Amino acid sequence: MRHSILTFLVGLSALTFCNCTDLEEEILDESLNGTDGLVEPISGSLAAAYGILPQTFRHTRYFGLQEIASDEAILPPRTGLGGTQWADNDTYTTAHRHLMSSSNSLVSDSWGYLTTALFRTVAAIDVLTPLAESGDAEAVQALAEMRALRAYENMLFLDSWGIAFKKEGTSQTSEIIRGADAVAYIESEFLAVIDTINTDKGPGRMTRDAVYGFLAKLYLNAAVYRDPYGTPAFTEADMNKVVTYTGNIINGGGFSLSPEYFDLFNDENHTNPELIFALDLRGVLDSDHNRWAYWSMSGSLFPRPGDKYLSMDGTDGPAATPDFYQTWLDAYGSVDPAEADARFYQKNAMVPENLVDISGLTPYGKDTLGLKTDKDHYFLAGADFEIDRGIIRGTMWAPRKEKFRSGNFLTGTDGSGQTKFRIYPLAEARENGSDLEDITYYVNHTLDISIQNQNSYAGGYRFSKWQFSKTSPNGNDYSDVDLVLLRLAEVYLMRAEAYLRLNNNAAALADVNTVRASRTARPSQTPPALSSISLETLFRERGFEFYWEMTRRTDQIRFGKYEDSWTSKTDTDVNHRLFPIPQTAIDGASNTPGYLEQNRGY
Repeated sequence: MRHSILTFLVGLSALTFCNCTDLEEEILDESLNGTDGLVEPISGSLAAAYGILPQTFRHTRYFGLQEIASDEAILPPRTGLGGTQWADNDTYTTAHRHLMSSSNSLVSDSWGYLTTALFRTVAAIDVLTPLAESGDAEAVQALAEMRALRAYENMLFLDSWGIAFKKEGTSQTSEIIRGADAVAYIESEFLAVIDTINTDKGPGRMTRDAVYGFLAKLYLNAAVYRDPYGTPAFTEADMNKVVTYTGNIINGGGFSLSPEYFDLFNDENHTNPELIFALDLRGVLDSDHNRWAYWSMSGSLFPRPGDKYLSMDGTDGPAATPDFYQTWLDAYGSVDPAEADARFYQKNAMVPENLVDISGLTPYGKDTLGLKTDKDHYFLAGADFEIDRGIIRGTMWAPRKEKFRSGNFLTGTDGSGQTKFRIYPLAEARENGSDLEDITYYVNHTLDISIQNQNSYAGGYRFSKWQFSKTSPNGNDYSDVDLVLLRLAEVYLMRAEAYLRLNNNAAALADVNTVRASRTARPSQTPPALSSISLETLFRERGFEFYWEMTRRTDQIRFGKYEDSWTSKTDTDVNHRLFPIPQTAIDGASNTPGYLEQNRGY
């Protein structure tokens, strides 16, 4: 799908949503139907609304806001040969510690892009409404999509800031609603389109099943949304609705769980039968994509060999907190989670047995650069080489260049005379422009990491969940990997939670074990069936299934764990369940007293 931004929509201001952020606008060739420069009202409106979402979910915007504020990920300043990185005016440290201010860029940028995305959706509704009222069947379906997308975007606002924008047209000033009113409004918007929305255009567009899934998510979290600062009062009515709408998806039979867990996050994932709603990024020249892959990875990593990938690397960003890693140890005890659970780790770099122990190897030096015999220092792999995936501990193996930041990837000849790429253990060379011979130690991702201590570039276990694209024409910047926003496993685990809160433990256990048993591509790592289920076990299970997918913060709040202490975080203020509204937005609305008020505790 080729995305475009309609010229008349690009010029529209989002100020009526109190958005004062200076957005980096990219004007792309647009029509969903690929017309020769002609503006198609229906396809162009859809493209404008969907097209900004990848930028909205960027790692330094909504994705990072959700991840860093949870107990899953931490991003402290890192110190190494190139100086200190990721200090960023304490943007990430205060977000993690729940001590952020209303000027924090994670908050302001997330707010700015999400308000603009919502405005574009409303602008699309403006265009589509008269066409739908005239009887255009395509416009009727497209209008249903946009109303569903507006409800979804409002649910993101409600989840993060405790508000929703009720806005029927671009010429109107938004009505700001909170609590039960916001829940009821979003619910009504989803319910209004069930009979008219398409049933077959997913996963890159809103469908009836996506609406069913987001309704279930709304009801699951409704107790929190109605009273974000109190103890959630989960009702039987809400939980029964979760069961109903998840059942519609499961019983409909249109989706199936992926046998290979990491296929869900690969280049080819658009056609994965588990995906219900995702950002369709096939063929999109979007310079904000692939950042979910490289943000956590070592800056010394060049993950994919070949001429196209000379600029593809990592950036030594967030790491897993020791607390989140401990949940895996608690679940599997003396068994290494890499052996017990296919979701934790996928081994792709098939290192020869004699090289598994690298303690006696020298990272660099002329013999490892191939100027002398170095067969004990590397193995050969083809252009389809794939790095290990999952949660990365210790030292990875990957291609190496002639120099750290320059030159081609090193090659060698295998026994048949074919030229292949040399794959080495990563040597710590971050920000060092010197010859590789001067670097003397390997990257070693260790468990310990905190905000208080000085952290090396390599500190902390890393998230290697999203694939570095095989189709990218430009390193990190482009990719065909769809960003997954709703999939069948979440539908099963939402129903399991509803069953559990309805005291139907047997049904809850069956749903959880259905998901665990589905990951069969590597049978020795298929998670064993659980013998019992509790809210604590289910919370842990959601962490295993959905890490690095922006769900953890919402889960922590719903399960009553957001005020707990974890790595470098001790804040217990319930007011911090919601993020601060950016001060720029409040100032922008100051001509209407009382229109936009700051959330409690900021």
